[in-house]
Amino acid sequence: MKFCAIIVAAGRGVRFGRPKQMVEAAGRPLIAWSIAVFGAIRELDDLVIATEEEHIEGMQRLAATWAARLKAQVVRGGATRQASVRNALAAVPASCDAVFVHDGARPLVLAEDVRAGMELVRPGTAALLASPVVDTIKVVPPGTRAVARTLERDELWAAQTPQFGTLADLRRAHESAQWEQVEATDDAALLERIGVEVLVVPASGDNFKVTLRGDRDLAETILRERSSLVPKR
Repeated sequence: MKFCAIIVAAGRGVRFGRPKQMVEAAGRPLIAWSIAVFGAIRELDDLVIATEEEHIEGMQRLAATWAARLKAQVVRGGATRQASVRNALAAVPASCDAVFVHDGARPLVLAEDVRAGMELVRPGTAALLASPVVDTIKVVPPGTRAVARTLERDELWAAQTPQFGTLADLRRAHESAQWEQVEATDDAALLERIGVEVLVVPASGDNFKVTLRGDRDLAETILRERSSLVPKR
């Protein structure tokens, strides 16, 4: 299948204190790390980035710098993450069979994990990166602090991105959600609700989302360590 990568980078960064798209980490804007990873995946030809209107030109420059071989488009994001993905899906070239969607605030994604997810995709079958939950999870009803029940940890995985599917399945999932006014926190949930099988790909390395300022500092430490391990030419 011919894949297109989508990067969603249209958030306002409320918990971080400012938009994270252009926050510097280890010498690059945060999103540039993911762009560079995708630019090095030879199986990819296309990239669509959804972002705030004021960042469109900046994202175009980043794509040209860090993924010059990809045919890149930058589109305006929506009011929600789901709307931003929908806008990006509309821009995916008709020549592409499948798509993966990645959060621009996850700079630590590894190419081998992306390839593992791509390999699983077929009509009716999707995939996502995830990691087993290591903490015990308690269910606490909103407005209270009383534990209602404890979830079985062996069944729980923490969803990450990229999330992978055929272009047809993802468009159908988003169109169905829009028509029925359903909001979800990730694309896999929308695929699940239309009957698409979603398979888990265990993430082989750190792939956390930069949400707070301390996350950015930890990501920078890991990125600098990874860079030091790359052989110098």
